[in-house]
Amino acid sequence: MTYEIYIHVPFCLRRCGYCDFNTYTATDLGAGASRGHYAQMVIREMALIRQWQCDHGIEEPAASTVFFGGGTPTVLAAADLVAVVDAIRAIWGLTPDAEITTEANPDTVDEAYIAELADGGFTRISFGMQSAVPHVLATLDRTHTPSNVAAGVDAATMAGLRSSVDLIYGAPGESLEDWRTSVEAALDLGVHHISAYALTVEPTTKMGRRIAAGTLPKPDDDDEAAKYELADELFTQAGLDWYEISNWARPGYESRHNLGYWRNVDWAGLGPGAHSHYRCHAMSSNGYGLRSWDIAHPRLWGVAINEHRVPWADSERITAEENLEELIMLGLRMREGLDLERIDRVIAVDRLTPMIEEGLVTVVDGRRVVPTRRGRLINDTVIERFFDLAGI
Repeated sequence: MTYEIYIHVPFCLRRCGYCDFNTYTATDLGAGASRGHYAQMVIREMALIRQWQCDHGIEEPAASTVFFGGGTPTVLAAADLVAVVDAIRAIWGLTPDAEITTEANPDTVDEAYIAELADGGFTRISFGMQSAVPHVLATLDRTHTPSNVAAGVDAATMAGLRSSVDLIYGAPGESLEDWRTSVEAALDLGVHHISAYALTVEPTTKMGRRIAAGTLPKPDDDDEAAKYELADELFTQAGLDWYEISNWARPGYESRHNLGYWRNVDWAGLGPGAHSHYRCHAMSSNGYGLRSWDIAHPRLWGVAINEHRVPWADSERITAEENLEELIMLGLRMREGLDLERIDRVIAVDRLTPMIEEGLVTVVDGRRVVPTRRGRLINDTVIERFFDLAGI
């Protein structure tokens, strides 16, 4: 059994124009919430969650992965992140080979900071590179420069940490050659893991409003498809294989934490807006478990903790149909594929013939359905067709 822990750090020095995540600048927070005591509040939430687990007969194993996301976790002091890891070790335990990752804005770390993380047990750092082209970074409202990323990766390597970089494609004004420049720059860093995500424009963001007003062009689906294909080709040529639609790695360098999400394991989410997922039979009569999510605003989240309440906004039991949907949706994002045995063979292999002939999926070992590159490009359509086959 696998158990993972996610810590959401909802603070940013500045909000990127495309970002719709649960993040806050100092101005957004106002009075009554700050990042000064955030680590201690997260540790207090851990104790509340562990007590809740004990009260409900949930005995989780030692955590095999820990992931700090945001926001920008590295706006906190390195000592704060290490203190949270130490508390996890004390409350749940960590496996001897635990993967411990933080996301990082290249502007917010230096050699000393990264060395302190390594000394405190971190094994991995994921840099928000996004692009290597200055005008694309400006469109995305990113504050770092390409040289910041290279310095961060070098510091991580010296400290013995594995590095990953995140890229975003499809920004307004980004040409295919701009994207090639970013992909090649990421590969030149020598990292063993790269994530590449299509830009998603939400109407409530600064970028969304600019696109609606006509001052920025709307992202184009064909352009994004061409950029995905280019990235997949260049990453593969460099020895990084896709293992999830948006992730490529050298063998053995995959993100174990994110693989856990796609494999539908148990995880506890800590921090404002964080989600948790428990597949324990004790939590529902049908045996499919429970999902919960924390109060989103840091101030209200803190109020609940100060009142000694688990700071959930709500929770829900997972139904059999929802469980099947998750298994299909998550399995069809991965190179290891959807194991038909996990869904009790509700879909017979011979019913997949049309999608196989259309070049959307392949079947491995008679039971694992894997999307092709074409299937990855229209993954939502492939998933919907599987839902239809499963009768959901």
